[in-house]
Amino acid sequence: MAHELAKSSDMAYVGATPWHGLGNQLPGNQPIEIWQQAAGMDWEIKQTEVLFNAATENGNMLNLRMNKDATVLFRSDTSEALSVVSKRYKVVQPREVLGFYRDLVSVGGFELETAGVLKGGKKLWALAKTGQETMLTGGDRVKAYLLLATSCDGSLATTAQFTSIRVVCNNTLQMAVGDNLGAVRVPHSTTFDPVAVKQSLGLGVTAWDEFSKSIKALANRPVNKFESMNFLVKVLGDPNLPLQDQPNQKAIQAVYALFAGEGRGSKMSSASNTAWGLVNGVTEYVDSFRRARNADFRLDSAWFGQGAQIKQKGFEAAMALAA
Repeated sequence: MAHELAKSSDMAYVGATPWHGLGNQLPGNQPIEIWQQAAGMDWEIKQTEVLFNAATENGNMLNLRMNKDATVLFRSDTSEALSVVSKRYKVVQPREVLGFYRDLVSVGGFELETAGVLKGGKKLWALAKTGQETMLTGGDRVKAYLLLATSCDGSLATTAQFTSIRVVCNNTLQMAVGDNLGAVRVPHSTTFDPVAVKQSLGLGVTAWDEFSKSIKALANRPVNKFESMNFLVKVLGDPNLPLQDQPNQKAIQAVYALFAGEGRGSKMSSASNTAWGLVNGVTEYVDSFRRARNADFRLDSAWFGQGAQIKQKGFEAAMALAA
């Protein structure tokens, strides 16, 4: 449907065009209010009672009834329905997503880089640079970001997640390390408290240090073709079947090609024939090449859906190689 498609007015960014290729470009150091307008987040989530037609025995459909246990969430600007949820559902407004970063940007050294809405407003997100980064061998730079995302259809808890982006290729990878350090999730059954979330995150210093150690270990772990194909079958296929019988053969071959020299940054010393290269083959495939209905759905999957799960599975499989 048309309202599900990403438009340029649904996202905003500063600097170079982001990997998803969407959005309105902004100059640096813009106030939150400008971001709200440019990212398509200048509206509120409203709610009203759920009414439905209850058919009578003669087929009359004008018998309106009310569902007292549910409410409809809709956009204040277009009146488009977003979802039907329980009356206990705690909404996080678009302005709260961007407002979460206000003090981090002003005094914490963070910088908003991209923000927007997905699927007509059912998901809301913003991404900011933290100022932390790691340099791998050969000048391979990886930067730390903080992603805040929420939904109003129950598909995603309000999540503050530290995320890495590899500069040479814009590959994105969630920093899920140890006991899920680097992420805080607030279910919609409870009220979102931005102060408490920031305290729980601790600005991600521990998470970034652990993640940096992990990716350095991956960059220092050489892999041969046999190990590479076993890795890809484990992440993308069925380990119980031989390579020639893999049902996901096209994806396996596509990722191997990205790893073996076709991917951006794949020939850098940190990635060439290393476990880090395998991780980036998977992430580049998910972020840029995996089949999706459109760029909106690809971004949603890469950060919050099956694509994110594939990337995490790839990271864990690579860490097993480096152990």
